[in-house]
This record gives sequence, structure tokens and C-alpha cells, in this order.
Amino acid sequence: WSQLILFQVPIPLTSSTLFSLSLTKSIQRKSGNMAPHANGGTPQSNGGVESRYHASSTQAAIKSEEELAAHNYHPLPVVFSKASGVHVWDPEGKQYLDFLSAYSAVNQGHCHPELVKALTEQASRLTLSSRAFYNDVFPKWAEKIQQVFGYDMVLPMNTGAEAVETAIKIARKWAYKVKGVEQGKALVFSVNDNFHGRTMTAISLSVDPESRDNYGPYVPNIGALNPSTGKAIRYNNVEDIEAVFEAHGKDTAAIIIEPIQGEAGVVVPDDDYLKRVNDLCKKHNVLFICDEIQTGIGRTGRMLCSQWAGIKPDMITLGKAISGGLYPVSCVLSSKEIMLVVEPGTHGSTYGGNPLGCAVSIRALEIMEEEDLTAKAEKLGNIFREGIRAFNSPIVELVRGKGLLNAVVIDESATAGRTAWDLCLLLKEKGLLAKPTHGNIIRFAPPLVITETELRKAINIIGEALKELPTVEKAAHH
Repeated sequence: WSQLILFQVPIPLTSSTLFSLSLTKSIQRKSGNMAPHANGGTPQSNGGVESRYHASSTQAAIKSEEELAAHNYHPLPVVFSKASGVHVWDPEGKQYLDFLSAYSAVNQGHCHPELVKALTEQASRLTLSSRAFYNDVFPKWAEKIQQVFGYDMVLPMNTGAEAVETAIKIARKWAYKVKGVEQGKALVFSVNDNFHGRTMTAISLSVDPESRDNYGPYVPNIGALNPSTGKAIRYNNVEDIEAVFEAHGKDTAAIIIEPIQGEAGVVVPDDDYLKRVNDLCKKHNVLFICDEIQTGIGRTGRMLCSQWAGIKPDMITLGKAISGGLYPVSCVLSSKEIMLVVEPGTHGSTYGGNPLGCAVSIRALEIMEEEDLTAKAEKLGNIFREGIRAFNSPIVELVRGKGLLNAVVIDESATAGRTAWDLCLLLKEKGLLAKPTHGNIIRFAPPLVITETELRKAINIIGEALKELPTVEKAAHH
């Protein structure tokens, strides 16, 4: 698809699609030509001209954001202006390889023309009905979800954190209505170093001071600590979970775990970890929730990362790439027995299941199949890890990951005082964008549409940067 341009795709000239074409051309007139797809075309700069929607320059964009927007992120100093496939361009027209993929939300590549087409066609027909009424796209999406993932039922939301909140609510309600836990006593556990979002429930699941400090009091009866000992339930440690369940299994509704811990630094557990946790959950009648918001949709070389373990968790949370980066869509998957504990009127979202998001998500899942992106992720991930290891760099302490979700652990004792942040700044100058995820760990997760040639180019860039890192100027404190 990398060589396609939107208007080369045959579209029936109905009144709806004529409106879509008019809308797209209008957007192009206001924002400059669309970025070329993947390798084709000429990059366009903003020409130093400010428009209604676009800052005139990198400097202007960063200055306005620093002054007018809350400082709840610390971005790498690069501004995305256009994007296509695995490439992004800044306002000055400089081209980069994107190796973060919006935290794995654009697995299908930036601005995939088929997703843009699905978005514009549906946007000209119906965007929102709310769930007060039926719409004709949501049921087709639910059918597609069942076909792809094999779960009985789906509950739609919008963001990943909402999906986690929803799963926790369902688990608690199941504990009271089905398991027979006394009202107000249901427990939900997580594990150390997790990341499930930024809402109050999500940070209550966390033990990370950066996420939690000065946001208390926290949601009761959930978290990553053993109530009997006060000690953290460690990731990749089945014995810790067994101890918690032996002491508190009677009142435990669920445990939520990431199949690979993304924000912690792409931490891959032992091959049998998820299977053993799943077995413990069955033994103690505890729901096993796998948070696949970052690891799902082909990212690790399986449609769901938990499939590597040969298990089917009781609940799955999905988001990010389920809609290919064009519109926020998330959901919870489960069985009828579990999902039907939720009665009408007890949970919902105005935008959840909206026709625009559902149309985009259907096409996003079709693209995963049509372009065989899941198998591609497995193959290219092996090439990436082998390529980085082959450098035998003293700076590289460890390379780990599955598929195209990978991390390089930097040995900062071998960098002459330079940090992982310094390495990311150097990579930026060389045209590759990645970001530290946990101190000295850098995550590398390109869109799954990346070609082997592009991947090998990226590996070479990383190799050059590793050699130069000990001599580059240190970044100011960040």
C-alpha cells in the first residue's frame, strides 16, 4: 500500500463519497499536500507559514505547547506535521523513521489510505448515534471482533484506560453476582511495574511513584501488594500470585497482567508464566484479565500476545491499533457468562461503539489480515534483535522483545556519562525516532508495515549512534 495515493483507489461516486472527496481536498488545500505514502513522493514543509491548524515551525509549535498546555508529558524535541507508513515529517520537511508508532497505536502505518478512505466515507454518512439508539456499523464491528478474536461478546469504549476501568468493573460485579463474594469485599490484583493507564483505578493498580504521588487517596481493594505482607506481587513470579490466592482467593475477583510489560521496558516473562497464572486463576475461581492494549493487534507476532502462551484469558482489554491510529477505539472481550453480569444502564460511554470508530476499526482489522502484518512482525522482529546483538556493543546491555515490540537496555556505565535520552536525541538527528521508556531502556516499535529494507536501514542508524554516543554533547537535564 506504500505506493498508493488516496485518489488512485476507485471509489463509487455516490453523493456520500463526493462529499468525502470534497472534504479531503478541502483539508489538503488548508494544510498543504498530504504526506506521500511510505517511500514515494516529495516531502512538504510548512514553509514557515502558520495556518488555522498547523504551527509554522518546530520552534513555534514547541513554544506554544510549553506556554499553553499542561506539562504532563516530556516529548522528544521533534514535531510531527505529516506522516505516512513508517515515515513522519516535521514542519521543516525533515523525514524520520517512526520507531514508537504512537505507543503501538499505528501498527497499520500512519495514514493508511484504506483507513483514511473508511474514515472519510463513514464521516460523510453517520458519525455518532450514542447507544441510546442502534446504528448499522456497531453490529458489523462486533461480528468482526468475534471472528478475529474468538470471544463471545464485546463491550466498546474509547481509550485504553477506559477499557481497563470497564474490565475491573465487570470483574467486581461478576464476583458479587456469580462468585458470591460479600458486598464491598471484592479484591482485584495487579503485579509490580505494571502500566494500565492514568485514571484513578489504573494508578491504584500501580506501585510507580511517578504515577501515584500526590494523587491519593486511591481506589480501595485493588493493587499490586499482597494484603497479608504488604510486599509487591512481582511480575514473572508465579509463587507471589499463589501466595496471594492462597490467602485471599475466596474474595478475589480478578488479576490483571500485561503479557509483556511495555512501559516497564518491554519486559518479557518466562514462556510458562502466563499459562501458570491462568491455571492458578482456574484453581481459585479468579478471572484472568490480560491487558493487550499495547501488545495486541499483531504487534508481537501473534494477534494477541497471550496466544504465545496457548491460553484464552477470561477477559482481554484492547485499544490503540484496533483502529490504526485514526480514531480512538477500545474494548473488553469476554464470555457471555461474564459479560452478561452487566445490566442495561449500569455502564456505558457516549462515544463507545460509535459508527465512525467502528468502521475504521473493521478496516484496520481487515488490513492486518490482508497485508499479513502479524507474521511480518514476527519475522522482522527476529531480524531486528539479531541485528542489534550483532554489533556486540559494550553500550548494549540487553536486547529483548517479541515481534516488533523490542527494547534495548543501555549500560550507562559504558557511555562516558551519556544517557538513553542522549542516544535518542542522536538517533533523532540521524532520522530515527525512539524514546526511553524506563530510565536506561529504549523501546523500538515501528509500524508493522515497515519493509525489511527500512528495518535494516534503521538497524544501521542505531549502530552508528551507538559508536558515536560516548563523544556526543550531553543533553541538558530533562
